[in-house]
Amino acid sequence: MDALRLSHPFMVTANTLKAPPFCTLSLSTLPRRCFKVEAASTNKNNQPFDAATFEAERLALDAEARQAMAEAADPKAWKWVIRKRIWDLMEARNFANNPRPVHHRIPNFVGASVAAQKMRELDVFQVAQCVKINPDSPQKQVRFLTLSDGKKLLTPQPRLRTGFFSVLESSMLTLDTMKEACTSVGVAKHGRPIGLDEKIKVDLIVIGSVAVDPRTGARLGKGEGFAELEYGMLRYMGAIDDSTQVVTSVHDCQLVDDIPVEKLLIHDVPVDIICTPTQVIFTHTTIPKPQGIYWDKLSPEKLGQIRILRELKKRIEQETGKKLPTGPSEKLPPTAKRSRSRG
Repeated sequence: MDALRLSHPFMVTANTLKAPPFCTLSLSTLPRRCFKVEAASTNKNNQPFDAATFEAERLALDAEARQAMAEAADPKAWKWVIRKRIWDLMEARNFANNPRPVHHRIPNFVGASVAAQKMRELDVFQVAQCVKINPDSPQKQVRFLTLSDGKKLLTPQPRLRTGFFSVLESSMLTLDTMKEACTSVGVAKHGRPIGLDEKIKVDLIVIGSVAVDPRTGARLGKGEGFAELEYGMLRYMGAIDDSTQVVTSVHDCQLVDDIPVEKLLIHDVPVDIICTPTQVIFTHTTIPKPQGIYWDKLSPEKLGQIRILRELKKRIEQETGKKLPTGPSEKLPPTAKRSRSRG
């Protein structure tokens, strides 16, 4: 997703498809068709959900993805220089919990639960009715607090491989299943999958980070670009807008001062609030938030691995009668097909 920006990107927003200045097409008056997305736990033969198989396959796919990132990363690229410095520091000083090593992950930092409690105390969290949270380990406690406080939790399937977003609500869960629902397996078992036509309003976005600049709100993830894709799809759905606050939780050692704002790409998502185990920082960021999905950044390989994006692209092209651009090619890990017997 670190592709160079093209001169005339197409941008999908909730209401419009923006092409080069000479061509603006409204989607609001076009017919909208619902694309159903199966939950990972859907089984056409009504077989029981096989949690062990699901988790084993998830871990295997994660390992493949991390290996591919390691092989594809340019060690001299500025984003990777900062990421590696943070990962190396957290390993050297033992600032991380499992899973380790933290390289090519959103680090599960020591004190993540304390940072989660600080986030819970934020006014914007307390008034939020629906919170979108990334599926990574350091935000697991934030997901639990969201459900235990009676809020609606919106979370993506890992790397959007098995579907789209799933919604979980405390009314659907017991205390035991609520804890399980904060894991990838639990989301697959207990979540309700939604499609692109779901009418949902997200009041707060919680995002994982590898590094973040408290002065500007500039953020780096682990380099796959999924946070940006998820944000763009929520913009397309009309679930969020520029006023929707973006919060991250990190270790204090992940705070940096050398992310060059001028080198950020148009799809990079800035953060409004940072919660660490010791402090809460309001960044007052002036970095523009992405307005949708930037198709000129999306490689054919990534598009081929994410079904929901292929469906969305096809829908827009059918509705507008115009072909969307495609980004540069990139090397991605192979996508294993999940066993149908797992549930």
